[in-house]
Amino acid sequence: MWRYVAGGVAALLLATAGILLFNSRARPPSPVAARPQAAVAQETPLPDAAPEATDRTREQKRFDRYDKDRNGSVTREEYLAQRRKAYAKLDVNHDGVLSFDEWAVKAETKFAAADKDKSGAMNASEFATTAVKRKTRIGCPPAAAQKDEDS
Repeated sequence: MWRYVAGGVAALLLATAGILLFNSRARPPSPVAARPQAAVAQETPLPDAAPEATDRTREQKRFDRYDKDRNGSVTREEYLAQRRKAYAKLDVNHDGVLSFDEWAVKAETKFAAADKDKSGAMNASEFATTAVKRKTRIGCPPAAAQKDEDS
């Protein structure tokens, strides 16, 4: 009986040693690579204070886009103007009534443009092209340019 216990303990010790050995080799290199001392010495020091944010917030800028007459208030007509433009684009026959077919034209057009191989179904890469394109902030350098500066 003691042989089975000793064999089980030995097997557990071997398995533990194997796991530890495997994990020590599988560790990825540190994401923070050591830089030479000369590069660290040439960097400019950080400013004492954080830069101030602009007075105009994102919501204020959005408000200003709707407030066409710049009187400090958004009227019902100013608010609905954007909706009317979008509705007019969808109302193809201009009868003031949006049918399902008129509403679905945009979705069908988007699907047809994404389905490059015209198979009637989108694969993962084709589907990825249908994602809503987000606007980027003006003044932010592209990620590639930031990496070049860091090097």
